[in-house]
Amino acid sequence: MCGRYAASRSPEVLQGLFGVEKWEPEETLAPDWNVAPTKEVYAVLERPVKDAAEPVPVRQLRRLKWGLVPSWAKTPEGGARMINARAETVHEKPSFRRPFLARRCILPADGYYEWVTGSDERRLEEQGRKKRPRKQPYFVTPADGSVMAMAGLYEFWRDRTLPDDHPQAWWATCSVITTEAEKTPLAVAPAEGPGSLAEIHPRMPLMLTPDRWDAWLDPARTDPEELRELLEAPPAGLMRAYPVGTAVSSVRNNGPELLAELAAPEESTLF
Repeated sequence: MCGRYAASRSPEVLQGLFGVEKWEPEETLAPDWNVAPTKEVYAVLERPVKDAAEPVPVRQLRRLKWGLVPSWAKTPEGGARMINARAETVHEKPSFRRPFLARRCILPADGYYEWVTGSDERRLEEQGRKKRPRKQPYFVTPADGSVMAMAGLYEFWRDRTLPDDHPQAWWATCSVITTEAEKTPLAVAPAEGPGSLAEIHPRMPLMLTPDRWDAWLDPARTDPEELRELLEAPPAGLMRAYPVGTAVSSVRNNGPELLAELAAPEESTLF
C-alpha cells in the first residue's frame, strides 16, 4: 500500500521534468516530508483549461486532495479510506473505473514510507485478519535519486450544500495505484533488514517509468485493455530502501530530517 510519502520537489522542477504547460503560482505547496491522507498534493494531469477557446488537453500541475471521493458519493467522508487503488482491479471497482478511463494522473514523490513487522503478523495482514501495527519505518526511493512518478487517478466531487460560486463547491481528489511488491533484490538494500520490497510490505505504489508518462496521461486513451497494459510493474532493481527514525510515524512531524538514514533499525524485526 501507500499510506505516507515525501514530496519536496519545487513546482519549477516538476514543470521541467514532466513538460507541464500550465501552472498557477498561487497553488504552490510547501515541501512536505510526511504527506498523509487528506493532505493536498501535486498532481500532473492533462485536461482542457476551463473557459479556453479550444477544448484541447493541456498538461497541468494541479493541487489535489489525497483520498478519492467518487463523483456519485453523497458525502466526502469516505475519501480518507480511498487513498489507494489496486492495479489488478482498478478497471472494475465502482469508485475507480470511471477515473481509470478518463482521469489519470501522476503523483510526484521523493519516495514513500512503509513500516516493517514480523512475518507472522504480515501473514495475518495479507489475509485481511489483522490491522498491521507500525514498527520500524523504511523509506523507499529511486536508487538514482530521480523523482518517483506514482500512477494515480483523480476525480471531481460537487458539494451540493454549497452555491455554485463557493470556492469549496468542487473537490478535486486523487488516489495512488498500487501493485504487488517486487520480490527481486533491491538496487541498494540496508545492511540489516529487508532485501526486497516484498519483505517490507506485500504492496507498493506503481511507479511509472518516463516512457509511459505520455500514454498514461493522455485522456484520449480510453480502451481499458490498452490502459491495463500500462499497469505492469516497472523493471526490477530501480529502488533502494533504508531505515529512518520512528518520528515519521507521527503526522505532526515534518522536515528533511525524517529522510535521514539510520545505521541500523531502531527496533528489531523478524523476517
